[in-house]
Amino acid sequence: MTWVWPSLAVLALATVALGTVSARPQPAPLDPVALAAAIQHRYDAVRDFTATFVHEYRGGVLRKTAVERGTVRFKKPGMMRWAYTTPEKKEFVSDGTRLYAYVPEDRQVTVSEMPPGDQASTPAMFLAGRGNLVRDFVATAPSGTNALSDTVSVTFTSKRPSSDFEWMTLAVDRTTFQIRGLTTADAQGGRSSFTFTGIRENTGLRDSDFRFIIPRGVDVITNNSSR
Repeated sequence: MTWVWPSLAVLALATVALGTVSARPQPAPLDPVALAAAIQHRYDAVRDFTATFVHEYRGGVLRKTAVERGTVRFKKPGMMRWAYTTPEKKEFVSDGTRLYAYVPEDRQVTVSEMPPGDQASTPAMFLAGRGNLVRDFVATAPSGTNALSDTVSVTFTSKRPSSDFEWMTLAVDRTTFQIRGLTTADAQGGRSSFTFTGIRENTGLRDSDFRFIIPRGVDVITNNSSR
């Protein structure tokens, strides 16, 4: 089973407004641009974070529906580790230089280079400390209303053409701006939604937490070629 992040895109997520909680939290601004700036300001204070997530994917060319769960860790700059636990084990890791996608059932690891520069080409790259919500995206009010009464949402479209996602919507706490959820849409009509819980910030994650050792006996695919 392949990973269905709207073209991780993910690996990695885009978004997040995770930062230290303000001593005097303020109500979320109604203007999308001001809200984007508030989220970015809070996020700038976060060096690392961990969370439990639920990932739901619907639509796409195959009209697929999937619900997966796991844990995620991020550390700036450019490091992340997505560990899916159910219904299938798989792992997506960035050590800051390379990206590794490992599905034990397929006995295969895909290795790719991290994109150059600090642009947030995927949602996950933003979470890993790349890109800026105000500089790299256009913020607008999302269509419809958010189901979570204690959150407020803002939708982002990239100022640069992206093959990973068409738009992404962040749901953040109304007063602390901490991320609660992330939804992205891809060109094939698929939507990926992530819900984050149990978030812990600035716990001092080590670089070694993001080291990936390729298991023995698996096929390794690099730049679309096997070895």
